[in-house]
Amino acid sequence: MNQDTQRYYDAAAKVLDGRDPIADRGEIMVTLEGAVTAVLLMVMNGDPRKAAGMLNEGLVQGVEGRLALWASRKQAKETP
Repeated sequence: MNQDTQRYYDAAAKVLDGRDPIADRGEIMVTLEGAVTAVLLMVMNGDPRKAAGMLNEGLVQGVEGRLALWASRKQAKETP
């Protein structure tokens, strides 16, 4: 596992914080929204307009791409 992958898992564990991902979905998503907002503001030097731009022009597409990759890998594993 590379260092970035380990960081993903560590960050997800912090966001989940021992909560049930299904039963506590709402609370987990609120935590995730806050974490994403904080990181965007940090990397955009506290500028909310730039942070919103980064969210809309970069982060959303990146997340969508990762979800598509995950789905394609899952489908490949399920196909005999």
